[in-house]
Amino acid sequence: MHNPAGIRSYNYRQDTAIIKTKWQWFLLAAALIVIVGVVPFAFSSYALYLGVKWVILIIAALGLNILVGRTGLISVAHAAFVAVGGYTSALLVSKLSLPFLVALPCAGLMAGLIGILFGLPSLRIKGLYLLAATLAAQFIITYVINNLTSLTGGYSGTVVPHASIGGFILDSNQKFYFVVVAVLIIMTILATNLNRNRLGRAFIAIKSNDKVAEGLGVNLWKYQLLSFFIACFFAGVAGSLWAHWQGGIMTMEGFTLWSSIWYFGYIIVGGLGSVVGVFAGVIFVEGAREILNSIINRIGASQPAVLANIAPSGDILFGVILIVFLIWEARGISHRWEMFKSYYRLWPFSYSL
Repeated sequence: MHNPAGIRSYNYRQDTAIIKTKWQWFLLAAALIVIVGVVPFAFSSYALYLGVKWVILIIAALGLNILVGRTGLISVAHAAFVAVGGYTSALLVSKLSLPFLVALPCAGLMAGLIGILFGLPSLRIKGLYLLAATLAAQFIITYVINNLTSLTGGYSGTVVPHASIGGFILDSNQKFYFVVVAVLIIMTILATNLNRNRLGRAFIAIKSNDKVAEGLGVNLWKYQLLSFFIACFFAGVAGSLWAHWQGGIMTMEGFTLWSSIWYFGYIIVGGLGSVVGVFAGVIFVEGAREILNSIINRIGASQPAVLANIAPSGDILFGVILIVFLIWEARGISHRWEMFKSYYRLWPFSYSL
């Protein structure tokens, strides 16, 4: 479990890493291959449905984590940008007959460009004022999509064929699972590497103190708009996956202000600025919601008369769980992960922590 004899660390990154040897990397890769290959065939259709849904949510939340957790900017319109990506991909495939693999990045680019437009206020305002500006973006995008009936179908939504790659139609959760996992791996690598390069360091500098960062030569206009673009690009890619997975977008009900607030909940519970925290936040929040809904439905099935009375208690109980969790671990689940890594690296002398 601890460092084998003779393994040396020559920099901080190597010293803080859990996996250090080639053999450990091989075991990790083998475990991931087994997990990815076994999951679609070993789990029920509903569990696979949840898996695909959670993966798409993680991709979208990774983008918001870059904007909020890394750059310190606020946006409560993230769900609207997911919708932009979904509708863009649906129109490109259904109207222009473009292949799915072309529509996917185009959806991200369109959401990113619109994100830059609504990110312009961040150049002059921040904090609650920026929150109000992005709140307007949520309602403006929703209004445009609902009323641009010639393109989006308005309140009736739009239908899109299932995604296909080389003639292979992804018309089931089992088939689509491999696609979303592949996209998740790519987007996770991008988000992780962003934390290590010049762009990521500029984002962190802006979050720490934008005035000092500007004095040190960081171009606030450039990097703040880039942060909005990248965050919305992730959202657009997630929206494209969602549209093709669902076979279209029927209404904007799944992309409301409340949905945007949930994205905030994912990254706060998981830990701001942490890629691992995004995974943990989505899995914890969505998993807890599924468990509570399952308990309420079972009670309602056995006692239908009390279902109407206990249904609202699920949201209340879930809110209490979140409050207790944030009091217990205000820095998010990712902080526990960092503690585990420290324990693992120092074992058997972990008592020194």
